[in-house]
Formats: sequence, C-alpha cells, structure tokens
Amino acid sequence: MPHGYTNRTSRDGPAVTKAYQGPHAGQRCAREAAALRGLAGWLPVPPVIGATHSSLSLGFMTGVHGQDLIGQGLVRPVLRACGQMLRRVHALDPGLAVADGHAHARSVLVHGDFGPNNVLLDDTAQEVTAILDWEWAHAGHPVEDLAWCEWVIRMHHPRCVAALDVFFDAYGSTPGWATRQHAMLGRCRALLDLCERWQPDGQDAHSWRHRLAVTESWAE
Repeated sequence: MPHGYTNRTSRDGPAVTKAYQGPHAGQRCAREAAALRGLAGWLPVPPVIGATHSSLSLGFMTGVHGQDLIGQGLVRPVLRACGQMLRRVHALDPGLAVADGHAHARSVLVHGDFGPNNVLLDDTAQEVTAILDWEWAHAGHPVEDLAWCEWVIRMHHPRCVAALDVFFDAYGSTPGWATRQHAMLGRCRALLDLCERWQPDGQDAHSWRHRLAVTESWAE
C-alpha cells in the first residue's frame, strides 16, 4: 500500500497485513499491537485481527489519506483536523497504550510518527477517521509529535509551510522553533541509525542522510 517508508503493507478485502522489516521488527510489531489494543474505543485506530512475531493483521479503516487530501488543496482542513486529534491523543493516559517504566509525571502518549502521512480523514478533511502506524508509540514529550507533523509538511509539502499555524492553533500551543527543530533532528538521526544498522550503504540510509542535512538547513 502507498505512503509507507519501511514496512510492507498489503490489503486483502477487509484485512490489512503489516509485515515489519529491519532491526527490532518483532519489538516494533509487539509495540504496535499493544498500542492498538489499548487504544480501542478511545481513538479511531485499526482493530487487531491477528498477530505473529513480526506481522499484524488489521481491520481495514475507511477514509482518505491525509497526504492525498493535501494534494487536492485541502491542507488547512487537514492540518486543523490533525491538530485537534493530536490534542486528544496527548490528553490520554500513556499507560493505555504503552508500558514505559521511564515515563515521568508530565509524559504524554507520543505516537512517534504523527502527521498527515499516518491519518485517514473523511473526503472533506473535517474529521480524522483513523490514526495509523503506532509502532513507535511511547511515553514522552508532546513536542516529538508536534515537530514531526511539521517535519512532514516541510519535507514533503514545502509550499504548505505557511498553513502550519492552523495545526498549532488547533492543538493549542506552539513550542519554540529551536525546540521543534531539535526534536526533528533527533528523529531523523534515529531513523538514519535504524537504516544504517539494517543496510549500511543502502538507499534508505542515503535518503535519511540527505533528509537530516535538509532539516539542519531549515530556519523558521
């Protein structure tokens, strides 16, 4: 299926199979299964139908991919819906979805790859119908998700950067630029490290080195 970076995702009728690849594939699979089961009824997430050590069978969720809607010119409603939904995510008890003994009292539930790349919406982009890809879920700081949603827009939809104010307004706060860029760089380095451990001279590693350099060059 489209819009994925790392894993293999395929659909067979009402079921979607996600096969995890790369280092710690089994851990990432287990983390996502736990998050989806814990968040059922709290957020619009796919139901877990079945699981193996490194794959999940998930119920198909209806909706239009956020990046496709941005391509149709609906960036502002997409980002508004993303901001409103992220506020809901961060209001939940992280313990619903993750077991993290390192969490502190001010931690929130961090999706870990939040943005229009991992949400489905109705065709007018007024409402999020599903939040996908919870394999990086953990207890952490809100800026991690806020900055990464911004990163997705800056990297993949650079003409839409001015619309990010809608996202932060809908969420309810805007961390400072230095804090946001620091979080973006940290996530890029973590993904680069993953790719270098998996395929040291592979195309994905080269791509993340380039993305890291681009992210370092940005100014607010």
